[in-house]
Amino acid sequence: MLPDPTYTVLGCDPTNRKCRINCYAFQQDAIVTFQGWQYAAFYSPLQAAAEPLYVHLARRRLLEPPHNQPGGWEVLALIDYPQTVDDGHNTVQLGISPGDGTIHLSYDHHCDVLRYRYSCRNLALKPSEFSWTSSNFTPTLDCLPGLPASHEAFHYVTYPRFCTVDSDLLFTLRDGKAGLGHDHLYLYSSTSGHYSYIGQHLTGIQSNPYIHGLSYRSGRLHLTWVYRGFVPYDGWDDLADTKHKQQAGPNGAENNHDLCYAYSDDLGKSWGNGQGKVIASSGSKSSTIDNQSEGIVAFRIPKGSGLTNQESQVVDLDGGVHVLNRTSLSPGSGGNSSGAIHWKHYHKAPGDGGVWVEHPLRPAYGSARGRLAVTKTGDILVILPDADKGHMHIEKSTRSSGYADHRAVWSGEGLWGEPLVDLPRLEKDNILSLLALADTRPPGHQPGTKSVVVLDFKLYK
Repeated sequence: MLPDPTYTVLGCDPTNRKCRINCYAFQQDAIVTFQGWQYAAFYSPLQAAAEPLYVHLARRRLLEPPHNQPGGWEVLALIDYPQTVDDGHNTVQLGISPGDGTIHLSYDHHCDVLRYRYSCRNLALKPSEFSWTSSNFTPTLDCLPGLPASHEAFHYVTYPRFCTVDSDLLFTLRDGKAGLGHDHLYLYSSTSGHYSYIGQHLTGIQSNPYIHGLSYRSGRLHLTWVYRGFVPYDGWDDLADTKHKQQAGPNGAENNHDLCYAYSDDLGKSWGNGQGKVIASSGSKSSTIDNQSEGIVAFRIPKGSGLTNQESQVVDLDGGVHVLNRTSLSPGSGGNSSGAIHWKHYHKAPGDGGVWVEHPLRPAYGSARGRLAVTKTGDILVILPDADKGHMHIEKSTRSSGYADHRAVWSGEGLWGEPLVDLPRLEKDNILSLLALADTRPPGHQPGTKSVVVLDFKLYK
């Protein structure tokens, strides 16, 4: 069993919104450690005000002398950009470029113009030399540095993500609406300080791909996703239409289908399937992955099976790929439903041609998505929320078992949202840092207010 965590409060979660805007599974790195400092990004109002919300960025030194305990959090608010749209898609994303120490943020999108800013060089490389102030960041930009604002994909952005690759940083986004969209990939060079456009790596045919994440290990970029088929509705082809921005329907999760996989050994210029065959490369006839690309489907899962979008993926220390999702299908049933929806741990063995297997987990109550994480010893942690009751459960799947076992190791109450994990800290220090919402409150706020918190579990004695 895991010991109970310590937790610290970063700020107040918004109190008067219909839609939650913090702690969503598609925030790939809302909490991340870099060179001994931990960073977290979230939305919060100022003081006790309800509106508007502002992007808040927090940092702390993890080994503060003389006792080598984490230092206190420093939190800055970027008050030049008020966030006012009540939409759960409009989260904030965080990325750090190792080569030049720049911190990157992208925020407030649901089929909107790109909103992005980044810091001065060396802010994360030499943090003790910089005061923690908004003056270290650019204003909100409508383009990526080095690319023009006229770049077509910047006009209709949803779900941006960052992914660290060696000294540089990848950035991806969806261009288009639910059920009718494509994914684009960009590379930030820490040497030049500019982005280059890699291309439209995922193309939806009367559908759009929803990625579980981008994972980079040992020179290989891994990508898993599900498709959402498109259902036409009145006004869908009207450029002024906004019905697709509602939280559910007409193109909702009931139209999700198939779990797919591809990888790239050249940072997205070409892609191979699970059998090691190149299926897309720049300058070739097939320059993008689409629904008909050979060998991309790991599990054929029909619509209406409970499959969700953007749950979680990680790559283990040996290069095996792990995906968390949920379905109502019984394992090995050939597509027959068991009725109840259960989380599933899907696992692909390392290497080209590695076999995919699935492991059923506990029932999935509610729509809140879970998280996967890799420990320092190579085990997999599965963090599962029960959003209806404010419970959170952690299970462990061991490297020694080939990830076939799953054992409950912790359960807690008063926790909400979709848990986010600091993957670098867990893998380096064997400390699990979770970003979540909790039934606590900062001084001066009303009882019942949820707070944005960090829970720290020590996985060693």
